[in-house]
Amino acid sequence: MEENIKAFLRVLDASDNSTGGGTAACVAGSMAAGLIGMVARLSMGKDGLEPTAHYERIAVRAEELTHELFDGGRIDSETYAVISSAYKMAQETPEQKRARSTVIQKGMKHCAEVPLANARLCREVLSLADTLVENFNTNATSDLQCGRYLAIAGLKGCAANVRINLPHIKDQVVVKRLEDDLAAVLSETEVA
Repeated sequence: MEENIKAFLRVLDASDNSTGGGTAACVAGSMAAGLIGMVARLSMGKDGLEPTAHYERIAVRAEELTHELFDGGRIDSETYAVISSAYKMAQETPEQKRARSTVIQKGMKHCAEVPLANARLCREVLSLADTLVENFNTNATSDLQCGRYLAIAGLKGCAANVRINLPHIKDQVVVKRLEDDLAAVLSETEVA
């Protein structure tokens, strides 16, 4: 948890370029999940609404997603640090150049896969919000709306971080797979 908080604080520090949009997108998704879970809990036991078990399932999964996305932000930050180190590797000999290139390519693939995984999580948060929209405690309408907006921001931010890394990946089979996977995540919503 402490490492997650450090990653979050680096997002807030404009002079620190080690943590950026990928981590910020995860923080948005994590906050969205927290709000969705809160709305689900506030809807439990209310007259005219779904059975408590329905909201309990949403609240439990939302809490899990809160933690998964907060972790995802830290992982995104760590992934960037690995690729930054790879670019600093020696390249004086042909062997060093090959080793550096291999590490960079592996890192770039990972730099696209991590935000793709986080985009899936943000999409799941958005799905939970959409499930709640059908029947919830309307006293929490603005909370649900804010959660939905944050989930969309997280999803879009993660998608942007996948896309920014694709041109740097030489293996076009990997690029195509990542593009298709991202398109599938985005096709499930109107935020493509």
